Amino acid sequence: MTAYYNEFDAYAAGWLRNLINERLIADGEVDTRSIVDVRPADLAGFDQCHFFAGIGGWSLALRGARWPDARPVWTGSCPCRPFSLIGKQAGYADPRHLWPTWAQLIRERRPAPVFGEQLATAPRWLRLVRGDLEALGYAVGSLPVEAACAGAEQLRDRYWFVGLLVNGIEQRLEGHTGHVDQARAQSQAARSIAPASVQFRSDQFDLAHCRIDGKVRRVKSGLRLVPDGIPARVDKLRALGNAVDPRPACAFIRAAMQCIGS
Repeated sequence: MTAYYNEFDAYAAGWLRNLINERLIADGEVDTRSIVDVRPADLAGFDQCHFFAGIGGWSLALRGARWPDARPVWTGSCPCRPFSLIGKQAGYADPRHLWPTWAQLIRERRPAPVFGEQLATAPRWLRLVRGDLEALGYAVGSLPVEAACAGAEQLRDRYWFVGLLVNGIEQRLEGHTGHVDQARAQSQAARSIAPASVQFRSDQFDLAHCRIDGKVRRVKSGLRLVPDGIPARVDKLRALGNAVDPRPACAFIRAAMQCIGS
């Protein structure tokens, strides 16, 4: 088997197995243990290892970037709740702050490269990750990329990073920031005028007001925001809400491949 998927949530793990069976993501094994119970020896023999795997967004993004299933890589999207603006904001004190656990596995197995992401509102977390990886001999490159910059209908602002056991990647990768900044400015300009003069065809999009952050977002017409009669709808919404958007992930992987060699 090529890939190892670590996903603690039973519903998301079942989703992963279905995606593997349909050959939509890399063939592999799904481990439903907590990452704290995973030992370095458990990862021997796998070409790809995806931690906090969710519903396989990283594998899908790698395939979209034409990264072969058999090409070694580790990915991970550590839980964002400790650093989210919504919630207790316990940060490093939150038991769901699991980067140190993942970092220990990286320390033992020494994979290259390592891809990951986190909320754009968590720069302290990124500094910790960068410092830990550099202490292990990794060069680290990171970029903030909004999902909206990659064709999504939502902002979903994230920091994306890559670590490689080769010197010099950081300066070369971060040379792509100009393109991202330009796309970000264009995206923000489009959103700033949308509520005042709706530019979307009424038969394609509706405007929905979010009571959490007060922002107006466009959604597909006819989408029922509070669906009724859908089995396990809460589990489905949670799995989707926690999932990595493969579009910006794919764009970031492609940029990294230009630096490390495709």
